[in-house]
Amino acid sequence: MEYLPFFLATGALSGLLAGLFGVGGGLTTVPILALILSAQGFPAEHVMQVAIGTSLAVIALTALSSTRAHHAHGAVRWRLLAWLAPGLVAGALLGAWTAHGISSDWLARIVGIGALAVALKLILQPDPRMRTGTPNGAALTTAGGVIGWASALIGIGGGSLTVPFLRLYGLEMRQAVGTSAAGGIPIAWAGAAGFIVTGSQVDGLPGGHWGYVSLPGFAAVATASVLLAPVGARLAHRLPQQWLQRAFAALLLVIGVTMLSGAV
Repeated sequence: MEYLPFFLATGALSGLLAGLFGVGGGLTTVPILALILSAQGFPAEHVMQVAIGTSLAVIALTALSSTRAHHAHGAVRWRLLAWLAPGLVAGALLGAWTAHGISSDWLARIVGIGALAVALKLILQPDPRMRTGTPNGAALTTAGGVIGWASALIGIGGGSLTVPFLRLYGLEMRQAVGTSAAGGIPIAWAGAAGFIVTGSQVDGLPGGHWGYVSLPGFAAVATASVLLAPVGARLAHRLPQQWLQRAFAALLLVIGVTMLSGAV
């Protein structure tokens, strides 16, 4: 119970980010959960897998709440998502399987470099749109596979990858955020399922866990996260697009530094 305020605060921040930027909030949830689990004396060899699995389980609910709010503003491009979704699901399942067998440190650093590169592009080039027209179905599904794999491997909803990808093809920021939020649904549900299945094969996990998902952590973080996600979504549709894009670039800078520091 002494860790309950930390779980609730983590969930509130995660939900706000999910609604505001179309990300799952995992880049804040994962490192904080890892610190809490370590403080509780959780087995060190499973801390990151449980932090990531629990984060994805939380995002599975947060993404639903956030998507509903963005859909109410007409900001979800469902046809694009229909092509992205198969790749997102397959990639997320593969990501969960990969995380079960290896350390994610090396990939975290690669994603960190990518996040910094995208952030700098958004800052130096106010309009990052480089292409005209919508990518074809095969390109969308392939991109979804890469995004789903990387996202599930480090416990995020994919927004830090999906939003820049959609912006490159001309989607305005709010539609990119809304569609990205919806893309977090297949990533999180498939990824969480993968972590539950792979974690169920591991001996030595304490009680209160469903595979690699901490049930107490999930309950507390998800409750606060779901409540705050619609608040973030409403803010996203009230703030100027230029401010939103700059704020997203700042978030990517934090993500990049966090990843490269080895904190995740």
